Amino acid sequence: MPLTVRDLLAIPSLRLTLVAGGAGLGRVVEAAHASEMLRPAAWLEGGEAVMTTGLLLAAPDAGTAAECAAYAEDVARGGGAALIVGLGPALPLRELPPTLATAAERLGLPLLTAPERTPFVAITKAVFGARAAEERRTLERTLRTQRRLTAATASGGGLDALLRAWQEATGTGVVVCDALGRLLGAAGTDGAAALAEATELLDVVALRGLRGSADGDLASGRVQVQPLGASHLRGFMLLLGAGSAESRLLGSVLVSLLSVELERRHLADEPQRRRRARMLDRLFSPELPPDQARTLLASAGVTASAVRVLAVAAETEPADLAADLALAVPGGLVRVAGDAVEVVVGEAVDVEGILRRFAPGQPAGIGPAVLPQHAALSLRQARALLPTSRELGRPVTATEAGSVRLLLSLGSPVLLAAFADTVLAPLDARDPDGVLTETLRVWLETNGSWAETAALLGLHRHTVQSRIEKVAHLTSRRLDRTEDRVDLWLALRSRESAPPHGP
Repeated sequence: MPLTVRDLLAIPSLRLTLVAGGAGLGRVVEAAHASEMLRPAAWLEGGEAVMTTGLLLAAPDAGTAAECAAYAEDVARGGGAALIVGLGPALPLRELPPTLATAAERLGLPLLTAPERTPFVAITKAVFGARAAEERRTLERTLRTQRRLTAATASGGGLDALLRAWQEATGTGVVVCDALGRLLGAAGTDGAAALAEATELLDVVALRGLRGSADGDLASGRVQVQPLGASHLRGFMLLLGAGSAESRLLGSVLVSLLSVELERRHLADEPQRRRRARMLDRLFSPELPPDQARTLLASAGVTASAVRVLAVAAETEPADLAADLALAVPGGLVRVAGDAVEVVVGEAVDVEGILRRFAPGQPAGIGPAVLPQHAALSLRQARALLPTSRELGRPVTATEAGSVRLLLSLGSPVLLAAFADTVLAPLDARDPDGVLTETLRVWLETNGSWAETAALLGLHRHTVQSRIEKVAHLTSRRLDRTEDRVDLWLALRSRESAPPHGP
C-alpha cells in the first residue's frame, strides 16, 4: 500500500507528533521537501510532506495570524500532503504558533512537529525508503500476476481463461473484441454494454491501427482502449477502471498476451480460409445450379437471399489483406486472384464501412446485389470498376457506375467547364437571369413534357414552348434530336458538378 501521513506518523524513530489536521491522515505521501519559503506552492508537484524549521515564521511580521493562515493555505494549495515543523531550543521555533495549528485544522492539512533531534534527512530517507519498498512490492506482485497470466495463456483455456485470470488478479474488468467491434470475450463486466458505449473510442483507435490508443469515460467508469495484433490489427482490448499502478504496469503485458492469442486464432483459421477460398471457385462457376449456390453459401453461414462481390486491388500483400477481410466479413468468403482480393458478402453487409477500416485508400469495386447463382456477374462488374476507383481515389459501386455524375467526376474540371461554356455560351449572353436555362433544365428532366414543365414552373404551356424554341434558335440545336438533347443535358450537369469558384 502507498505511504500515507498516518504511516509516516507511526514510524517510531522519527518521533513525529500530530498537532492538527487529523482529517487528512489518509493522504498519500509521494515525497519529502524541505523549504523555508513562506510561499512554497510554486515549488510543489503535489503529495509532498513539506518540512520547515519556521525560520521565516519566527520573524515578528510573519508570525501573525494572517501570515500563518496564508502559509498553511499556500502549502495546501500546492497539494502538500502534510506540513512538518521542526521545534527545539536551537531552532528558530521553540513552540508552534497556535494560529498555524488553527489554520491547518480548518484546511484539513495534517500538521506534524518534529523534535530537534530528528533531522529532516531522516524523514526524507523514511519517505523514499517506504516508496521504494512499495514499488518493490508492486513489482513483485506484477511479476507474480504476469506469471499467472502467462500460465493461463499456455493452459489451453484460450481467451476466456486469460481474461478470468486477469480479472481475478487485478479486480479490473476487461473486454476483448475483434477488429469490427464484435465481442470475443469479457470478464468482470458486461462486454456487450461496454462495447456499445465505447463505439466512438474504438473508431478513433481503428483509424490509427496498431499505433492508436484512447481513454474515455463511460457510464460504468473510466475506460482504456488498446489495439491488439502483431503486424496487423486483429482486435481491441478495453480495460475498465484501470487506475492502479499495478494495473497500468500489467496492461502492456495483457496487450501482448492477447495479441498472441488473437494471432494464434488467426493462424488456426488459415485452413478454413483456404477451404472457403476454394468454395468461391465453385460459386463463380457459371454452371452452378441455383440450389447448389444457396447450399454453398449456407455452409459458410451466409443465408442472405442476394449477395454482392467486392474486388479490392491490394497495394501491399494481397494475402494479408485477404486474411483481414476474411476475419471482417460474415462467412469469410474471400480469395486472392492475381493482385486483387475478391470477397462475397450478403447484400445487407456494410461493405463501405469494412473497406474504410481494412482497406483505406485502396481501389475497390462493389458489384451489384444478385442471386447467389449469379455471383460471377457481380464479380465481373466489381473488377471492371477498379480502374474507375483508382482514378477517383475511392470505392465505386455498380449502381453509380452508369450515372452521368460518375462520368462527369472522371473528367478534367477545366475540360468540363470548357465544354459547358461552349454549349451554353449563347444562352449566357442572351439570358442573364437564367430564365431560359432553368426552363431548359426542367424540360429535359421531364423528358420533354410541355405540360409537366409548365406545371413545375407555374407557366402556361405556350410560354414553355416559346422559351424552348428560343433556346434551340440561340444554341443552333435541334431539340428533337437525342444527340443535341444529350449535349445540352451534359453541359448543364457539368456546371452543377463543377467546384465553386474561389473569391
